[in-house]
Amino acid sequence: MASANVDLVRSIYAAWERGDWSHVEWADPAIEYVMADEPGSQTGTGVAAMAHSWRQFLSAWEGYRIEADQYHQLDDERVLVLLRAFGRGKASGVDLGTMPMRRGANLFHISDHKVTRLVAYFDDRRALADLGLAPQ
Repeated sequence: MASANVDLVRSIYAAWERGDWSHVEWADPAIEYVMADEPGSQTGTGVAAMAHSWRQFLSAWEGYRIEADQYHQLDDERVLVLLRAFGRGKASGVDLGTMPMRRGANLFHISDHKVTRLVAYFDDRRALADLGLAPQ
């Protein structure tokens, strides 16, 4: 049986899988948002900072979306999602859908039905290593 935290993350992904990044009601107002391993890695605090970082990232892509591959409840507060990304680079023309299958990951920290910290990884191996988990 899925936990309330996994259910919350699944509801977030329902929009993200359609390429809909407009909803933030799931985020704690003081959310810490971390882009862990992409060029220009950064950390921000608050919904506005998270939205700004994400808008900046999305501006480089056409049709960017992600699909959850696996959900893992790590403990009472953390849910790890292994994912696949799709989209085409506006400048490079790179189509993520034709690239060798590489997964990313998102680590959600949840308290009182709100995401208090979101760590985005573009390489799931880095996420697994940071968490001390074996590669999948």
